[in-house]
Amino acid sequence: MTESKHTDAIVTKVRDRYSRIAELGECGCSCGMSTEGSAPSDVARKIGYDDASLSVVPDGANLGLGCGAPVGHLRLKSGETVVDLGSGAGFDALLAAREVGPSGKVIGVDMTPAMLERARANARKAGVASVEFREGLLEALPVETATVDAITSNCVINLAPDKPVVFREAARVLRPGGRMVISDIILDGELPEVVKGDVEAYVGCIAGAMQRPAYFAAIEAAGFEPVELLKDVDYLAMLGDEALPESLLGKMHENGIQSADLAGRIRSVTCRAQRR
Repeated sequence: MTESKHTDAIVTKVRDRYSRIAELGECGCSCGMSTEGSAPSDVARKIGYDDASLSVVPDGANLGLGCGAPVGHLRLKSGETVVDLGSGAGFDALLAAREVGPSGKVIGVDMTPAMLERARANARKAGVASVEFREGLLEALPVETATVDAITSNCVINLAPDKPVVFREAARVLRPGGRMVISDIILDGELPEVVKGDVEAYVGCIAGAMQRPAYFAAIEAAGFEPVELLKDVDYLAMLGDEALPESLLGKMHENGIQSADLAGRIRSVTCRAQRR
């Protein structure tokens, strides 16, 4: 398979998975893993959201996705413009909209039409007019150059086939001095081949994750100052076996691999970087 066909296959698989989650109305799992996991609110609390955040968004905006709570670290001000990369059903975008107020603007970008439809419905439920949702790829943001004060993203960049391009696009749309706070999955060490080659592990945010040094180097190379690490936790310790697809757990067990063997390798990080 050529590289372009492989990339297209990844995009299609990810879009299909998150379309199904949008249609179901909940995932109950971080990063789109098993649909038989904890309730979305329980997952949200585990990854860093408080009850106040959960109480101010409409039912259905929180699908139990993500691996952190980045918006609270953005220190948003009234009137600012924010872009949410991979906005899903609109949870983080709506939280950001409350911070920037009616004089500000939030743009959610997602490639999944079903998610965009759900996000727009949630914005209407919330009565928030300062947020809009645009269809697009993170590698080609439908946002004008140097028009954004802040960028956020929650466990989505790891799904992009070309992450360095995503970071370059983030730098392009940010004004000089603008900041980015993202939560994502990165790796400390190699994963077993059975995990690296598993498609479900890719769409579940694991197999496509970058190694730590390459990830942070890509951010700086895109035009950002050195990364400030705000949170760094063992992803599997945070969520347990529900962080892994059931099909992958079965393959791992067949190959004599337990989830404990991955301890410390899969990291949930939240980081801040400023545009030069």
